Amino acid sequence: MERLLRKCRIKNMLVRECMAECLGVYVLILFGCGSAAQVITSQERNGQYLSINLGFALGVTFGVFVSRGVSGAHLNPAVTLSLCSLGRCRWIKLPFYAFFQVLGAFLAAATVALQYYDAIQMYSGGQLTVTGPTSTAGIFSTYPADYLSVWGGVIDQVIGTAALLLCILALGDQSNTFIPDHFQPLLAGASVLVIGVSMGSNSGYALNPARDFGPRVFTYIAGWGEDVFRAGGGWWWVPIVAPCIGALLGTLVYELLVEVHHPSQMSDDQNLCLEDSAGKITLEVEEPESGKPGGKKG
Repeated sequence: MERLLRKCRIKNMLVRECMAECLGVYVLILFGCGSAAQVITSQERNGQYLSINLGFALGVTFGVFVSRGVSGAHLNPAVTLSLCSLGRCRWIKLPFYAFFQVLGAFLAAATVALQYYDAIQMYSGGQLTVTGPTSTAGIFSTYPADYLSVWGGVIDQVIGTAALLLCILALGDQSNTFIPDHFQPLLAGASVLVIGVSMGSNSGYALNPARDFGPRVFTYIAGWGEDVFRAGGGWWWVPIVAPCIGALLGTLVYELLVEVHHPSQMSDDQNLCLEDSAGKITLEVEEPESGKPGGKKG
């Protein structure tokens, strides 16, 4: 078995990173959408809204644990975009990461649909609908509340994703607060949890283009039909575009208000050099003075 696994080893680093992103997002959506399926199909007998919040939060936590050692666990095209804008990830990786993140979400949605197939059929009466009292498309993707306009949804997603990036960047900013490495995935999940319990009622806090688009494509293929793209006044593009804008906004705010003001390592080194130079100059000035009496004797 070990020899067979060794033959399957891939040496190309980009391919390995993409596979890690795919698996990390798969874990995130498996637990997140799985919790939504349990709550909805049981009509809240086996969980409530907080169960979904916890499912997505812990899905993020374990998705990060799965992939962080290989790819850095972006798990979100908006996060990858922000890191590229900061120069912390190469732009060439962005389309590859995004594709495999969407693929992981698509496969996870298919897994949840397979696992809950009978429950979905029973709950919906065999009709796969996007809207209505027994709609099930919301298990997989986000849709706006009846009162929410499209532009209200854009603002909702921009603010939510900006808040997410503020938290993520703060967690990774060791010059701000040192956080032990093994705690960072837990706190990343906690940031998703707090956004869910405070900003989730408008449209389900997608915050992640891959998390929404991959499962939406699956539902389109699996029988929910074109309504997944028509519902909510053509809502489908909002969880793709708005999180990217929000991520860049959150990144800009954190950089301008916090990270850019940290004393740089270069400045610290320069200060040390200046202190050393000043010390040497002082010694050179003092030494001739202490040696003057000896000089006059001659």
